[in-house]
Amino acid sequence: MKRILASLTLGSGLLLGSVSAASPNIILIMADDLGYGDTGFNGNQIIQTPNLDALAARGVTLSHFYSGNSVCSPTRATVLTGRHHDRMGIYNANGGHLPAQEFTLARMLKQQGYTTGHFGKWNLGTLSPTMSSKGQARKPAVHFAPPWLRDYDTSFVTESAVSTWDPGLGPRAVDNPFFADGVAVPGDDPSLRGGAARVVADRAVPFMQRALAAQQPFLAVVWFHAPHEDIAAGPEYLKRYEGFGEAAHFYGCITELDEQVGRIVQTLEDAQASENTLIFFCSDNGPEGKTLAPKSRRAGTTDGLRGRKRALYDGGVRVPAFAVWPPQIPAGSRSDTILTTLDYFPTIKQIVRAHLPDARPLDGENILPILRGDASRRTRSIPFRYAGGESSLVRDGYKFLLPSHELYNLAADRAETRNLAAILPDRAAAMKQELITFFASAEASHAGADYGDPTFSPSEKWKSLHVSP
Repeated sequence: MKRILASLTLGSGLLLGSVSAASPNIILIMADDLGYGDTGFNGNQIIQTPNLDALAARGVTLSHFYSGNSVCSPTRATVLTGRHHDRMGIYNANGGHLPAQEFTLARMLKQQGYTTGHFGKWNLGTLSPTMSSKGQARKPAVHFAPPWLRDYDTSFVTESAVSTWDPGLGPRAVDNPFFADGVAVPGDDPSLRGGAARVVADRAVPFMQRALAAQQPFLAVVWFHAPHEDIAAGPEYLKRYEGFGEAAHFYGCITELDEQVGRIVQTLEDAQASENTLIFFCSDNGPEGKTLAPKSRRAGTTDGLRGRKRALYDGGVRVPAFAVWPPQIPAGSRSDTILTTLDYFPTIKQIVRAHLPDARPLDGENILPILRGDASRRTRSIPFRYAGGESSLVRDGYKFLLPSHELYNLAADRAETRNLAAILPDRAAAMKQELITFFASAEASHAGADYGDPTFSPSEKWKSLHVSP
């Protein structure tokens, strides 16, 4: 009976089946530059990811899941807001910031009685008004938007990427320290030695343990640095991959990340909280490098998908992903439905029965029926735009790209090799118009329409500049 009531609650939002079903702990785990083919649960035969594989087997593997963009910062903005990153002016990596006016997951869940924590990479603004890992050109005072000013009770974060081994040291650590609740930690602090994933988990796990002990629902955003450059693995991990040359560093840092995922799972099991915790896992974009370099540290794979990081072909934006929430999500299941990080926010919003503060648009949708196996189709189109230029739209299993004017049937042409724009001109024209309309809406949002300025009207000049072929 409890299962039936929970199903009614989560499917319609009209009936509360149990307190745990309405207020699950929520953990959002993200890897950095992890390719579609870089995990065991997606078929990799080299990289050891036993904990990720076991966790995926407890829920639904998402075989056609998109990051919000082909680079990091925009994707992270979509995760926390359910809105396209252009709506808040985050067009590229290490650009813009998360506006205080955005109604984020952290803000929404705090209003629902959750405690909130963010651990690892931030990448949604600077963490100091006077310095930035990208120098003064990043305008640290203008883009100062740390998690402790964005509704997180606890945070342990870096502004951008750090080395995946001894993360407090090296060139990536210059003006890019870990901030613990707003206080910079010295780079040579002993707690920052070793694997970057362990360094992050060392702060995330106690946060979870405290919340579990207090029986308070929590949001834990755990954004690991691996396998983003600078890619390095410790001796014990390199030993596991002897014979693979420099690629051993890439493989090793992923395995180190995997171990820390196992540690998070064990924390839940020790507290008997696994069945009251929703976990999402994904990568922020495809693997680094223009081509696969198996003997180098840029050894990420796309499992045959076209393109890599910074490309809007699927190799740049289709990423390994799964969702776990026993028993709400059936164990050992798989969904081939096209989904996206934009869907996290509206799905969680439905689960906790929250409401938006106004009529601002969301670009994702509630996918819980799909995760549960009760539905197989996502209804909304998925728009992409890289660095304010190239754009694409995924709708009904097709992808259309501008300005190259390419159209692909993703189900029949996984590697995106056959351009159907001339064969299906009506579909191409309709998807082009949808892109134009969408990014006009995104420009209006960025200009302030969603924050109380409804008078903005996008210009024809903007339309031709940004999305015309």
